[in-house]
Amino acid sequence: MVLVGILSVQLGAGIAKTLFAELPPSAVVWLRLLTSAVLLLVLTRPALRGRSRADWLVVVGFGLSLATMNFAIYQAISHIPLGIAVTIEFLGPLGVAIAGSRRITDLAWVALAGAGVLLLGRSDGDVTLAGVAFALLAAVAWAGYILLSAATGKRFSGTSGLAIASLVGVVAVAPVGIAEAQTALLDPRLLAIGLAVGLLSSVVPYTLEMQALRRMPPRVFGILMSLEPAAAALIGLVVLGEFLSVWQWAAVGCVVVASVGATRSQRG
Repeated sequence: MVLVGILSVQLGAGIAKTLFAELPPSAVVWLRLLTSAVLLLVLTRPALRGRSRADWLVVVGFGLSLATMNFAIYQAISHIPLGIAVTIEFLGPLGVAIAGSRRITDLAWVALAGAGVLLLGRSDGDVTLAGVAFALLAAVAWAGYILLSAATGKRFSGTSGLAIASLVGVVAVAPVGIAEAQTALLDPRLLAIGLAVGLLSSVVPYTLEMQALRRMPPRVFGILMSLEPAAAALIGLVVLGEFLSVWQWAAVGCVVVASVGATRSQRG
């Protein structure tokens, strides 16, 4: 289930990139968030009354981090190959895993991840500054998403916090997404594909991950999730025809190994 969820996320991203010639990344992000928000709200029907100001600050922050993470990574993959963008983005959760650690081995994982990022510079022009900048922004937002997800889970039961956060994300991205897409959002074909991206990238993987966590230790789950950059590179190759160089594949491998090592160290 974890592996299918990972492939579903990256397949959704790959399909999303094929839309960028007709629908801007911001509009595809908006459709993705809209799909997950509507389904989550229908299924959870979160209670909005009786919430404290602190509750709202946390869940709104969670929603903004969710929106920023999705917006930034879609902007990144519009400039650079999918596998490279996700590899850089994965520095976010890797940073959270080793933040505050005093273990020497964790410094080795940081160095390995850093080496991977440096290897991405050995390219023939397919890695642009704008793409890297957006991927780094996605990494920071992903780190914030992880931290705020935990805080939201303590204040909201079940998936109600995620449902509210998804709605916040929809509202935050709507002005840019609608303004840039304009009449393209009225095309039934583009709408259908955009909604399918939402299902593949949000609804399907989240459902599978929740089911998987009930059947395996979090440590094993974290190690399997470390395969995300490699899965993105493979989907980029198969769906988009994005061929990475030997150095770029080595960079992906460095980040994957660093993430597995950091996960084992923190949860072992």
